[in-house]
Amino acid sequence: MPSPAMPVTPGSPVAPEPLTVEFASRAVRAVREVAAIEILPRFRAVTAQRKGDGSLVTEADLAAQHALAVALARIEPVAVLGEEMEDAEQRRIWDSGGRFWCVDPLDGTANFSAGVPYFAVSAALMQGDRPVFGAVVDPIADEAYFAVRGAGAWRDGFPLRPPTVEIGLAQAVAEIDLRRTLSHVRHELKHRPPFARRVNSGSSALAWCHLAAGRRDLLLHAGQKVWDYAAGALIAEEAGARTATLVEDDFWSGPAWERPAIAARTPALFEAWKRWVRERLRP
Repeated sequence: MPSPAMPVTPGSPVAPEPLTVEFASRAVRAVREVAAIEILPRFRAVTAQRKGDGSLVTEADLAAQHALAVALARIEPVAVLGEEMEDAEQRRIWDSGGRFWCVDPLDGTANFSAGVPYFAVSAALMQGDRPVFGAVVDPIADEAYFAVRGAGAWRDGFPLRPPTVEIGLAQAVAEIDLRRTLSHVRHELKHRPPFARRVNSGSSALAWCHLAAGRRDLLLHAGQKVWDYAAGALIAEEAGARTATLVEDDFWSGPAWERPAIAARTPALFEAWKRWVRERLRP
């Protein structure tokens, strides 16, 4: 667990108040309670609707977002940017900078609405465009992951540490989500995959957490919104994973509102995976 007064890396000239064990415990508990109260009772009991952008939303998404906004504001009284908010309000909070919560009340709505038991609730405390704290709760597995920037990552109170043994790219398990983009890379992955096995779970937050926990070795995503990656990518990095975008070696640089991701559990595996992907992106 973080020390009783663990400082975080600020994203603005004014240093924030330190994050503490009590803060982390309260935040994780709040996310866990929202998942238990607002998400689980509605699983396989509600139907989904299409939003204007074509994505799915359910009563559970909206109820969980409201509950998170109330619960997290009691812990850190700052603005809450949620996936299910109006675009203009999201942008207003984002452009204001400083500290704010960024939440995905139900990551994996398509799974949830189809009765597939693989989804999560995600919350990150942002300082500017970078998370300083992140929590992801898997209500089906009853697991809670969290991390503090510069202080480490945990699953249910147990530290997540980097593996001590490297594996080769050919032995790796990869979480891949390219959807309809990067068709030439998709063709290579389908017909000449460099890894042992491929999965697409349908939850970005859990994909990052399972990378942190060693259930996945590689990750590739064509583009995640900030609420998809803010908590999960921090947890993975604090557990020792290496991350980048398709073009930037620093995952946290460049446009933050939506970014692609290349990641792997260990340094050598990451370099091999990043090289393989980027070679196929060349004209």
